[in-house]
Amino acid sequence: MGAGVEFSVDETIAGTETAQIPKQRGESLQDTAVRYAEERHWDVFPGTWLEAADGVQRCSCGEPSCAVPGAHPAREDWATVATGSATVARRLWAKQPVASILLPTGRTFDAIDVPETAGFLALARMKRMELTLGPVTCTPDRRMQFFVLPGAAAKVPDLVRKLGWPLATLDLEVFGEGTYVPAPPTRFGARGAVQWACRPTPANRWLPDAEELISPLAYACGREPSGRGRGRGRGRGR
Repeated sequence: MGAGVEFSVDETIAGTETAQIPKQRGESLQDTAVRYAEERHWDVFPGTWLEAADGVQRCSCGEPSCAVPGAHPAREDWATVATGSATVARRLWAKQPVASILLPTGRTFDAIDVPETAGFLALARMKRMELTLGPVTCTPDRRMQFFVLPGAAAKVPDLVRKLGWPLATLDLEVFGEGTYVPAPPTRFGARGAVQWACRPTPANRWLPDAEELISPLAYACGREPSGRGRGRGRGRGR
């Protein structure tokens, strides 16, 4: 995960105040989705799921070359299905208990998406700067997603330019209205599950503004070889 990074996912998690949400181990996807809605007031919606075929886990969408098997919307009108009601969430996952858990962005939060190595470098710098972080996820395709206040998608391009970087040169993307992110413990086929790099806690219920985090994130991405365009579509509707 890059030389000079000061802590790993497990160390970050261990150093954060324990919260109710990340229980997950041994917990059903339905219960986890319900608690995201109930405890964090996040909208949730069920995505695709993994099905065993000839000993191989395949995406329920039926596409053999699916880029994110088991971790994308199962229907085009997913934005209208997303709910912040724990009761409705329980009903949705009762229909398909193994469906992935997806969180629409642009509602209660936006997400700044960066490469994993840049994300951990930025986390180390943020720790030294004593910045207040929101939840941060780490995905099996080696990306990290920093949850920030809604509106980030509109302001980040200008913020990055003011820091001296053309946004097109950085492997950094913001998921806002009309997009989504996968929530722990959603799995990406055989690649593994989404994890918390920084867990949701009572202390980070109030999310930071993108302006507070963009400098260390842009700096860390600027040190990475340009990978703009790799793995795109993680947060786009299908």
